[in-house]
Amino acid sequence: MAHEVENMFFIGDTPWHGLGRQVINAPTSEEAIKLAGLDWAVRKIPLITADGTSRAVDHNAIERVTDGSILGVVGPRFTPLQNSEAFKFFDPFVTSGEASYETAGSLRMGQRVWILAAINRSPIEVVKGDLVKKYILLSNSHDGTLAVRVGFTPIRVVCANTLKIAHDNEASKLIRVRHTARMNQTLENVRDIMNLANAEFEATAVQYKRLALSACTLEDLERYVKVVFNKDKDTPQFNTMKEKITSYFEAGKGAEFHRGTMWGAYNAVTEYLGYDHGRSEDNRLNSLWFGASDTINQKAFDEALKMAA
Repeated sequence: MAHEVENMFFIGDTPWHGLGRQVINAPTSEEAIKLAGLDWAVRKIPLITADGTSRAVDHNAIERVTDGSILGVVGPRFTPLQNSEAFKFFDPFVTSGEASYETAGSLRMGQRVWILAAINRSPIEVVKGDLVKKYILLSNSHDGTLAVRVGFTPIRVVCANTLKIAHDNEASKLIRVRHTARMNQTLENVRDIMNLANAEFEATAVQYKRLALSACTLEDLERYVKVVFNKDKDTPQFNTMKEKITSYFEAGKGAEFHRGTMWGAYNAVTEYLGYDHGRSEDNRLNSLWFGASDTINQKAFDEALKMAA
C-alpha cells in the first residue's frame, strides 16, 4: 500500500482514492476500530537531552504503545485523544441508527486518523439525479500538528468526493458538547443534533442549487480557475491544470447533470483536487482532509458563489 495511508476500510464502492480494505456491511464500533487498524493507544513519554547529562526538557514524545514508534513531539499541555475515545464519540449516533460507519483509517504511520460516518437521512438532490449524501467527519492528529476537528461534510454520490468540510459551524460545536451526556439523554440529543445537521445541509443545498442554476462558459471557467488557484497569467503548469479541469467540466463524473453551470465548475475543481492535485492518491487524501486542498476546496466554493451572485 502507498506510503501515506497506513490502514483504512471503506463501505460499498471503492472511493475515488482507490485505497483501503472493502467491507460489505456497515460495522459496529468494535468492528470498525479493528477494520481501520486503529485498535491501539498512545502515551506521552518524557524527553531528555542527549548530551550525557540526561536533563529533562519541557516537551514529550507521543509513543504508540503497540510498537513503540514515535508519532510526534508535543508540548506539556497536550492531551492525546485515544482512538477508542474517538470511536466512542460516534457510538450514540450509530446505536440510535442515525448514522453508520463509512470509512476510517490512519495516515503517515499513525500520525493522523479519521472516522467518517454516513448520516441516515435523505440525500440532497441538487439537480435531478445528482445526489449529495450527508456525513459526520472526525479527524485527529497524534503528532500535535492538528487539533481534533468534528464537523458535517457533504459528499457527492456520483464521485464519492468530499466537497466542503464545515468543521466550525454551530452544529459541529453542539456535537462536541452533547456526546458526553448520559446514554438515554444522549440518544435524545443525537436526534436533536441530527435535526440541526439536517437543517445545515438543507441550507447548504440552497447554495448548491443556486450554483446549478448559474451558467458558466469556458471563458468563465478559466477566470474561475485563475482566481481559485491564484494564477494571474498563463504558464505551462497552469495550462495543464486548466485543461484537466476543463475536461472534468465537460465530461467528468456526473457532468451530464451540471454541464455548463457554476455547480459543474465547482465540481470540476473538486474532481481535480481528488484525482490530480498531488503526487499520489494517498497524498491527495491527506491534502483533501487535512491540508492545502481543503483550503482550496473552500475557496472554490466561496468563489463559485460569488460568480453565481
